[in-house]
Amino acid sequence: MFDYNLKSAVDLFNVFPDEQSCIVHLENLRWNGVITSPFDPDSKVYKCKNNKYRCKKTGKYFNVKTETIFDNSKISLQKWFLAIWILSYENNEISSMQLARDLDVTQKSAWHIRKRIKEIL
Repeated sequence: MFDYNLKSAVDLFNVFPDEQSCIVHLENLRWNGVITSPFDPDSKVYKCKNNKYRCKKTGKYFNVKTETIFDNSKISLQKWFLAIWILSYENNEISSMQLARDLDVTQKSAWHIRKRIKEIL
């Protein structure tokens, strides 16, 4: 996911200083400049406000997080990226309590984040 040499969380936040930089990175990874609807890959896609898109054939709205581990999460992508970096670095040996402290989220949120990330690693 990260093509950067990230040696610390500080490096991560330097590369991804805000939510928009995270969105741009995900869009490049997922679509590489050709946005495709997750609902109908052959449909035309319209760009809407606030980093959203609309599938012409289905009329459904989506964004870069749709149908990914980030889908339906209110946690910022910066925190998700940090969690991925931490879990990759720690070889999944970090508890949800420690992850909650590191991300400044509830233990329940950290548990869900950890679970989703572990499924893809």
